[in-house]
Amino acid sequence: MVIRKAKGSDADGLKVLYFEYLTHFPPKEEQNMQVWAEMLNRFEKDDNMHLLVAEEDGKVVSSVQMAIIESLTHNVSPFAVIENVVTHIDYRNKGYASALLERASEIAKDRGCYKVFLETGSNKESTLNFYRNNGFTIDEKHSCLKRL
Repeated sequence: MVIRKAKGSDADGLKVLYFEYLTHFPPKEEQNMQVWAEMLNRFEKDDNMHLLVAEEDGKVVSSVQMAIIESLTHNVSPFAVIENVVTHIDYRNKGYASALLERASEIAKDRGCYKVFLETGSNKESTLNFYRNNGFTIDEKHSCLKRL
């Protein structure tokens, strides 16, 4: 398994992960994959944006996105937010997502973050237990959502 930041050439692999395994309602319109690739290339160079992928045999099989946010609180320490944790169905329960969450947490710690939030849209007990087993607590704070 190779863990690394995503790059532009990963766009198609990430599209499969996101639209087949992450969202219940993939967009109906065709995606401009050039825009995806450009965004991934920007992320690759951005110290505050980490779209991490696990690669197996040259294929992106899992990903985690983390943003590091500068803050004036906690002695001006940043915090991190993780979302879009997804693994291809054929590669689940093999440690890919756990390895990505561990790497994301290491990055956050190295950057001096005082906490890492993990956002999930799932209420499945198996998913919540997966996050608990990876060191996250459930319902310590409440996340409020306003769709725009």
